[in-house]
Amino acid sequence: MAHEKVWANNENLNKFELKKLEKDGLDILEEIDTFAKNGFASIPEEDWDLLKWAGLYLQRPKKDGYFMMRIKVPTGILNYEQVVALAGICRDFGRDLFDITTRQAIQFHWLEIENIPEIFRRLDEVGLTTVGACGDIARNVIGNPLAGIDPEELLDTEPIVREIHQFFHKNRDFSNLPRKYKISISASYYNSGHAEINDLAFIPATKEIDGKLVKGFHVKVGGGLSSKPHLAQPLNIFVTPDKVKDVAIAVTTIFRDYGYREKRHRARLKFLVADWGVEKFQEKLLELTGPLPERGNDETKGWNAGYFYGVHPQKQKGLNYIGFNVPLGRLYSEEVLEIARISKKYGNGQIRTCNTQNIVIPNVPDDQVEALLAEEIFQKGRITIKPKSFIGYAVSCTGTEFCNLALVETKQRMKTIVEYLDQVLELDVPVRMHITGCPNSCGQRQIADIGLQGVLMRTKDKKMVDAYEIHVGGTLLDGGRFNEKLKGKIEAEKLHLVLKDFLQYFKETKLAGETFLEYYDRVGIEPLQAKLDEILEPLGA
Repeated sequence: MAHEKVWANNENLNKFELKKLEKDGLDILEEIDTFAKNGFASIPEEDWDLLKWAGLYLQRPKKDGYFMMRIKVPTGILNYEQVVALAGICRDFGRDLFDITTRQAIQFHWLEIENIPEIFRRLDEVGLTTVGACGDIARNVIGNPLAGIDPEELLDTEPIVREIHQFFHKNRDFSNLPRKYKISISASYYNSGHAEINDLAFIPATKEIDGKLVKGFHVKVGGGLSSKPHLAQPLNIFVTPDKVKDVAIAVTTIFRDYGYREKRHRARLKFLVADWGVEKFQEKLLELTGPLPERGNDETKGWNAGYFYGVHPQKQKGLNYIGFNVPLGRLYSEEVLEIARISKKYGNGQIRTCNTQNIVIPNVPDDQVEALLAEEIFQKGRITIKPKSFIGYAVSCTGTEFCNLALVETKQRMKTIVEYLDQVLELDVPVRMHITGCPNSCGQRQIADIGLQGVLMRTKDKKMVDAYEIHVGGTLLDGGRFNEKLKGKIEAEKLHLVLKDFLQYFKETKLAGETFLEYYDRVGIEPLQAKLDEILEPLGA
């Protein structure tokens, strides 16, 4: 169906909006083959940003002509053929780097435009796509990686996620949104879809209708991170599974037609929801969907933070899912192929990606679990069901290794930090640490126990160096709360030492079994600030 670009006459549209009026982002797909034949120099610089609609970002430095590619993985579910194809692309074109993102997608680096058509061909062969993985469009639909097998879910959301994914795929009615747009659909009782940091989220709910208890969803809108984070707000509606698509279309339509297009930094849905308020937003939604029942019973019981380590029984009797740590989400092609082989030998070939940058192998019979865990790759200690306290709960964005927006390096820095902490410090609880290289927060530092945000700092001898700020106390429990910044900047090279002393203080002053979040709620920010000040004083920070 055609739609009117009601924003087209706005005299204050930003430059990129004017560009998108001239050329839809999806149009770039028709030019990829030509660019590939003629080389990187043939791509007009003004079209570089439109390549995002094809799932391509120019990595740092842009002029070198290497691309990052992101592949959509709806609710994190990959089959054997898909995993093998991804491993082959990683090996043949991406210098062997295979990254899992915080939105369950797969990310490659070092790709050249000449190889993109062949990569697209391989992806299409196995039913995967990059289209809409980046750009001002509906991104990868995330959710419960255990959809369909989770004993702790209200209903199976995989078919719903697939339906929404297919609806928005190459849909020109929704290919020009004001900014990126993120959807989460999960019926997990433990909020594995991180509802509160998405533009649109569906969470498990029940309601008595005509004397019957009906399973469905509540809806939250307007979440998102970056430099001005917002928690998604609940609407007073109950949505049955067959109405999820209608609600998703309506919310996206509102964003498309009423979202802000004047300033890019204020163009996310969260700003519209904040300005309008939930009541006005819901009123407009119901104009598009027609009447919907009011809220029922929220079935969310807590938040698992997206972690599934170990062997767990599925809802299917006699079958198990096994959760593994992938340190900072980075794998290599031989590892991926080996995991694919194992998943097929002992399960049904599926691998599921988590928003914690980890993986799950599902559908393993009881009598095959021991043999699977005895495979050499899981005995080496890098990919394991029992990670150490720090490496197992560390999340990182891409950082300056590849990202043009990042201020500091992140992946190697976090690897250095957590490996050091795991050597020198033992805790009776894990501590979730997230690192991000800039305020855009792809590393989702706001929801971490300890969030590390990269900044630049001028030293006493006037040199600019990589540094970090520490934030504490983030969670998505009970509607969510973003962590708070502690005063002080820590030079990158000293960060592991500062964190050691900081966490040693936590260890010495916490109660037995007390998590960092529980500790923070009990003592508040002041003692932590005082301790950090004490640690930083001799460093001259």
